[in-house]
Parts: sequence; structure tokens; C-alpha cells
Amino acid sequence: MATRVSIQNEDFNLAQEIDRLRQCDARVGAVCSFVGTVRDTRALTGQLQDEVKSMTLEHYPGMTEKSIETMIDEAHQRFDIYQARVIHRVGELAATDQIVMVAVTSAHRGESFKACEFLMDYLKTQAPFWKKEHTPQGAHWVDARVSDDRALARWGIEPNHLTAN
Repeated sequence: MATRVSIQNEDFNLAQEIDRLRQCDARVGAVCSFVGTVRDTRALTGQLQDEVKSMTLEHYPGMTEKSIETMIDEAHQRFDIYQARVIHRVGELAATDQIVMVAVTSAHRGESFKACEFLMDYLKTQAPFWKKEHTPQGAHWVDARVSDDRALARWGIEPNHLTAN
């Protein structure tokens, strides 16, 4: 079985990660994945002052991996899935860089889709990561979003606001 959680500075290759999940498991009928990237906010708003030049992601080594392992265990309890893999990058990231990957295998797509969405909702609010955006006006920490809290609540989980994702 592939390693379930990687916290790393290096970029990742989605195709390679999916191949690793599918190796030697003839039961897999579905693989669902999500890749999150650093948004180029200027492209969204057209405003120079909104430009995110880069983002710094920090975490607590050991604690972060354990937290994500726990959420993968929870996904296994909630959904009929075979494997899940989460990669989250830390350090300095530029606009359009990949930040996070969640990939899930199962017999059928429905379970993979649900588990992938559950894991991403959980990551956005519960995993101990901190994000700092660097703009022309300076750097600032990113606060948790109400929309992320609502997404987690639909799974019956109350956010702990330990993170600033």
C-alpha cells in the first residue's frame, strides 16, 4: 500500500500518484482526485492591489500527519473506499503552484467522489496548516472561511478553528 500522507516542499505528479494507488489492486473501478492550486487573485479581480505574489504554508511536523491520518481513517469509516492519498505542500509557493492533492480509490465512483470531497472539506478546516499571503501591500495570514465551515458542517463535523486555511 502506498504512503497515505506526505507533507513536502516538492511538487507532485498527479498521474504518478494515481498509478501508485492503482498498482496491484484489481478491485479499483474508480479513482477520484482533487488538486488545489495557489490562485492568481489578480487574474480573478483584475486589481493589482489584490495580487498574491506568493504564499507561505506552515505546519507542525508530526501533528499534521497524524491529523490527516485520522481524517483518512474517518473517510474509511464513512465511505466504501480502498485507499486514500493526501499530499500537502509547505514552504514558499508561487501563484499557480500546486498546493494539495487528494486521491481516493473505490469500486464505484460515487464513494470515491464523496470521500475525496469529505477529505478536502476536512483538510480546509481541521488540518493544522497556516497560510500567509504575500501581496504588494505586505504579508497577511489567511483566516478560515465561513464557506469552508459550512462545507464541513454538512458532514456533521463542527470546525475547531485550529487552522487558518
